[in-house]
Amino acid sequence: MMKRATSLLARMKGAIGCEQGSVAVETAFVAPVLLALAFGGFEASYAVARQTELQSAAAEAAAIVRASPPETAAQRATIKGIIQTSTGLENWQVFVTPIFRCGTSEEYVALETSCESTDAVSEYVYLFIWDTYSPVWAEYGFGDPFTFRVSRTIQVG
Repeated sequence: MMKRATSLLARMKGAIGCEQGSVAVETAFVAPVLLALAFGGFEASYAVARQTELQSAAAEAAAIVRASPPETAAQRATIKGIIQTSTGLENWQVFVTPIFRCGTSEEYVALETSCESTDAVSEYVYLFIWDTYSPVWAEYGFGDPFTFRVSRTIQVG
């Protein structure tokens, strides 16, 4: 009996010191976490890149407005088309509209005729761009889609 217990103890010592299969077990624990972090990083970097793309399109449109202020609806439609082409957005996701400020008011109005005849009227072009992006994890109920909103108000007169 003593010999049998010693033999069993010797085998257990050998099994405890054995490292065969430990790499597979460690990989099984760590790999899902690393994959989740990698995919999350890709998704987050795409969201940041899209926001940067929209910001750049708004800056480009603002530069065009400053260089040649749009006086007609057709000229504003051209600027809107430039934004749509550079971002791939739909017509309903891009707004280019004139707005005004009356005198020293900080409020914007949609129509120049809303101002008093004695007020100095300042003219602006308002750019608004929006888009949404749904990362993979939102499809599985973790978090919500990203909504990007970029706006610029450019004084032209």
